[in-house]
Amino acid sequence: MVASTARKLDELLLSDYDHSHDYGGVSGARLAQRLYELSKIGLTEENGSYRIGFSAEEQQAKLLVAKWMTEAGLDVTQDGAGNIIGRLAGKQADLPVILSGSHVDSVPNGGHFDGPLGVLAALEVAESWKETNHQPEHPYEVIIFTDEEGARFNGGLTGSRAMAGSIEADKQLGLVDINGASFQQVIENIGLSVPSFFAAKRDLSKIKAYVEVHIEQGKRLEKENLPVGVVSGIAGPSWLRITFAGAAGHAGNTPMDDRQDALVAAGELIAAIPHLPPSVSPTAVATVGKLQVHPNGVNVIPGKVEMFVDIRDIYEDKVSELVQLTIDKAEAISAKYGITLSYEQTLKVSPMLVPDDMKNLLTVSMDEMGIKPLYLPSGAGHDAMVLGSHIPSAMIFARSKDGISHNPAEWTTLDDCVQSVHLLKKMLERLDKN
Repeated sequence: MVASTARKLDELLLSDYDHSHDYGGVSGARLAQRLYELSKIGLTEENGSYRIGFSAEEQQAKLLVAKWMTEAGLDVTQDGAGNIIGRLAGKQADLPVILSGSHVDSVPNGGHFDGPLGVLAALEVAESWKETNHQPEHPYEVIIFTDEEGARFNGGLTGSRAMAGSIEADKQLGLVDINGASFQQVIENIGLSVPSFFAAKRDLSKIKAYVEVHIEQGKRLEKENLPVGVVSGIAGPSWLRITFAGAAGHAGNTPMDDRQDALVAAGELIAAIPHLPPSVSPTAVATVGKLQVHPNGVNVIPGKVEMFVDIRDIYEDKVSELVQLTIDKAEAISAKYGITLSYEQTLKVSPMLVPDDMKNLLTVSMDEMGIKPLYLPSGAGHDAMVLGSHIPSAMIFARSKDGISHNPAEWTTLDDCVQSVHLLKKMLERLDKN
């Protein structure tokens, strides 16, 4: 967060705010104040946020937003997975519900906008309708999803996956958290239970659509000088574990022409990987973020290297193509150096393309606001990706300063936050009429 402890977050947000954005019942001051109140929960010494999933801090933040939901006239419940649901009755109770929201958990020492902005934007729409005496035709729900970030169990999207019924019970119950506690122990400590958790599955046929506001966590909107953008799709990660096995040897007594150096092979692959995604798709990315060298001695030729490649794109066929290109390159390198190669795909999550009709509704809304539509992919996973596999879903990105996220320096101006609320409001009202 840009703010120092000497000045409150809401004061900093309001200091340069353009109050002409306060129209249609939307209040920048209310949004700023609520972002500040949430920022105080789990505040770290570095002025960041520490509210990991299923923690007392996450629950405290949920209960605070639930209080605001009640004050806004929403009927508030918590499901068995800990998701908070604030429901506004529609004029026609039998119509399918429209959802919007995000999460309030964070990574350790994270920022104050990733997640909370989406929750508070969805709530601000309900507040604006209350201010203007507007009642939608469809029921409307503001959702706070549990444990989106996954910092506790190295997983994530837990609440939305529970709601969608896409969690494997045996796998979930086998999880152990960062403190060595079982999943069952962790949820029971905050008043949930295993039966209630799996009973959180909803009848998705009764949901019309889901729309989520989120900070971009990148620089594309900033480079285009745009406050908000339309997400075209959410990339699904595919992880490859690649192992080069050569021969360890003495760094001083093994001639250069008689080595089977696994790290040299791995290094060549690492250098080649950045050049592979552009040959497949303009939205594809590939990253080597983890490397294990054995025996990892200063004076020992590396005999084995295990590396992990994170491959993503919004198009599933392009992900598969890029995975195969990476494997082909690894095989060629291993043959070149006479060492053994093995690989395994340890994770595969299907990407989600935003339906054209949902993007079109956002485009029309942006045109109405006088903002040039920019379509951009999301490289990070979101709850919208989970729900988007079952119901029409869309995402709105708000501009991030310097593209920084998961960091106390994470920042989105109040002007951009409020513009995302207006875009969400217009989108939801168009969905309500269709």
